[in-house]
Amino acid sequence: MKAMILAAGRGTRLQALTADKPKALVKAGGMSLLERLIIKMKVQGVTRIIINVHHFADQIIDFLEKKNYFNIHIDISNESDELLETGGGILKAASLLGNDEAFIVHNVDILSDLDLRKIYHEHLSGKALASLAVKSRDTSRYLLFDDELRMHGWENRGTGERIIPGKSEGTLTPLAFSGIHVISPEIFPLFIKTGKFSIIDTYLSLCKEHLIKGFRHESSLWIDAGKPEGLQMANMLLGKL
Repeated sequence: MKAMILAAGRGTRLQALTADKPKALVKAGGMSLLERLIIKMKVQGVTRIIINVHHFADQIIDFLEKKNYFNIHIDISNESDELLETGGGILKAASLLGNDEAFIVHNVDILSDLDLRKIYHEHLSGKALASLAVKSRDTSRYLLFDDELRMHGWENRGTGERIIPGKSEGTLTPLAFSGIHVISPEIFPLFIKTGKFSIIDTYLSLCKEHLIKGFRHESSLWIDAGKPEGLQMANMLLGKL
């Protein structure tokens, strides 16, 4: 399996913790978020990783070099000149990701016990363009799915904004995106934007004509360690408060 770790963000929600280092190197339970995710990926069968970098990019590269790249094939997609957001970051890394197999995309600040092999193999069997890990939790923005977990739209509960590109029958279920997805390389020719853009906007532009699926993981532990309360919870659970 191949995977991309989105590690380029500035980590502004963590305030002082990212004033002198990248979010990826913030520690949870005595180990950096990046190291935890790389180890998880290796254990679960990932053999090649692409990591995008921007904020304190040199620190991430130095860290990987000191760790001998964890004895796994790791490529760097460098966004030092411009932070490209999730969609732009994935598109920039297209040549590294290749067109031979589906790949996992994982936010570096998400801690989860979700089995990456399970979502990967379900993606392959479901023949979707992308499969998004989702669950029921409180948030302001939701993706909207039908009874077969096909994505049809998006809504912002805070502003009341709702986007449904195509027609859908029946009630749509709002589910929160977990920052973990599997994407087929056939998506690359379908991108209509370049530069800086969100992958969620891309999914919204494609879901009318292409199969974008949800993968529910309700029983899985999931923590957004990119915000102070999430990082505190991670440290408590990992015993290193």
